Amino acid sequence: MAPISTLPLATTPKPASSSCSSSSLSVKAVASSAGGIDVVSKWTVLPEGASALGELRLSVSDLPMLSCQYIQKGLFFTPPPMATPALVSLLVSTLARALALFPALAGRLATLADGSVVILCNDAGVEFSYAVAPSLLMPGVLPPNADVPPAVKSFFPLDGAVSFQGHFRPLAAFQLTELGDGAVFLGAAVNHAVVDGTSFWNFFNAWAELCRGDHPVSPDFRRNYFGESKAVLRFPGGRGPEVTFPVGAPLRERIFRFSRHAIVALKSRANGGGGGGGDSTAEICGKQLHDKKPVAAEVKKQEISSFQSPCALVWRSVTRSRKRLPPEATTTFRMAVNCRRRVAPPVAPNYFGNAIQSIPTQATVGEVSTRDLRWSAALLHRGVAAHGDETVRRGVSDWEAAPRCFPLGNPDGAGLTMGSSNRFPMYEGNDFGWGLPVAVRSGRANKFDGKMSAFPGRAGGGSVELEVCLAPDTMVALLQDEEFMSYVEVE
Repeated sequence: MAPISTLPLATTPKPASSSCSSSSLSVKAVASSAGGIDVVSKWTVLPEGASALGELRLSVSDLPMLSCQYIQKGLFFTPPPMATPALVSLLVSTLARALALFPALAGRLATLADGSVVILCNDAGVEFSYAVAPSLLMPGVLPPNADVPPAVKSFFPLDGAVSFQGHFRPLAAFQLTELGDGAVFLGAAVNHAVVDGTSFWNFFNAWAELCRGDHPVSPDFRRNYFGESKAVLRFPGGRGPEVTFPVGAPLRERIFRFSRHAIVALKSRANGGGGGGGDSTAEICGKQLHDKKPVAAEVKKQEISSFQSPCALVWRSVTRSRKRLPPEATTTFRMAVNCRRRVAPPVAPNYFGNAIQSIPTQATVGEVSTRDLRWSAALLHRGVAAHGDETVRRGVSDWEAAPRCFPLGNPDGAGLTMGSSNRFPMYEGNDFGWGLPVAVRSGRANKFDGKMSAFPGRAGGGSVELEVCLAPDTMVALLQDEEFMSYVEVE
């Protein structure tokens, strides 16, 4: 693939679709470099057609995210079978069409006189950049059994942007980076007060569908799922919030892969009897011995899931690896959950916005470290199973009574936070016309000691990848944890 850094401005890629007006983008040549990556050109891409949405009020699930950094996720691909100008032209023109379906992404945030924050669907546009990294090869940025290389962080735009800054910065930006071997990385940064993970990947999938010539489903922009809340967040002086975790603290980041076989083994262990915990799964979940329900039905209801099982393993192993924690200290495992199916009536699967809450599970360090895996797994399961319509709406009411930004971070050094989801369509939904992605990676955003993200395994079949960020000494200890590493797939 030939780089376009030497192309004159007149050869700026034209929209591939004849229906896409030339006013849908503007371009400027740029010369910026970071970590061996040179940004060659940058476009402002506008929606193909004017938006009729007007204003979208941020919901009670959107507003707490104003202090979070933009979501940064992206995909590695083997060399596409087309020249660079054609590739860029395809992505830019279909991005303009995708923005016509998702006009909220092309808008800006605004704070109204009453303090409410809205998305102005004003067609201000998004950023799209083309960059080259001739000294980087895909095997080098996807090393097996090693930490994620720092260079990957340079594949993402809007680094360090906080969601409140969507008042004056684009709500989304995208960067195509071409590596020295022709492989490409398509990275995205999207305002977290505008999207959660489900909405993020719904947009990414729609963009890919348009590239393939398909017709994606339009998103649902209704804002009445949580009762038209009138609660507002107020920021003195209009300065907006700061992130709630230490930016720049030393971290090690690594991808741990769990094969389908390992997940099945963990789930079987989490749901099996016996072990050193002393309490069965049924007892932890409140099962009474005199319950008259059929045993098989009760066991199925209380079954630890294929995702809760590795979560319990990580909780145990990381807690053990934090050598300085006293046994009586409290450790918290926070898990982000999608509320779309947890409320009645359910929220539409294609709802565009945040529809998430965080489920905290707490225990002492000594209990999590020494009790059997099934004990910790049952605690996690109990919290998830109980998070239904009543719990979701109680959380909304509690927030309305005391509006606040989400306290992302690990202030006591004993917490773990699981984000993203192994159920998101990161692979099968993202064929842009030249094959499925090779790997998923994330940027620097919202990372701290104990932050984890779940991805589906590239191999499919129920395999899982966990992106884990830890303090350096904790990561050293985790890599020496025999129980944990016995389940990790080594390449």
